[in-house]
Amino acid sequence: MPLPHISAAKAKQLVDRGAVLIDIRELSEHTRSRIDGAQHAPLSRLAKLDLGPDATTVIFHCRSGYRTASNADRLAQSTDCEAFILDGGIDAWKGAGLPIVEDRRQPMEMMRQVQIVSGLLVLAGALLGALVNPGFYLLSGLVGAGQVFSGVSGACPMARLLARAPWNRSVAAPVQA
Repeated sequence: MPLPHISAAKAKQLVDRGAVLIDIRELSEHTRSRIDGAQHAPLSRLAKLDLGPDATTVIFHCRSGYRTASNADRLAQSTDCEAFILDGGIDAWKGAGLPIVEDRRQPMEMMRQVQIVSGLLVLAGALLGALVNPGFYLLSGLVGAGQVFSGVSGACPMARLLARAPWNRSVAAPVQA
């Protein structure tokens, strides 16, 4: 059974009445910006939620609402409570003027880092291939093959490599990409 979507305003009302907000984003996203009081249960490691005997309502959210909507069946199975999806995710919460906690000292979300590095490597390979030596086109091809591998397998070697970068060391848990 699909989970119903609710607006940020309705979610706020439910939270004020005791609903539990669950952030399903990965740790790198959650540490950078989050809704105050939201519990963190990343989708990559989601199991049956133990929210205690007083929890009757749960509201799942991600950044834009896409991940929660795409995984609604799995989310519904993770709880015995009445459950909802925050339509539009944390972006809608923020857009409604509701407060979020932001820590700009935390690293950028891992998938954004992967997209930036991948794009730069493809661009560099194309430019160097055109201007210096056609052999550099191989760089663009290898990055493209790596992205296909990541999409098919669900494993992202570039994310694992970037997780070890000095600027990402403040995030405590390993990336599950």
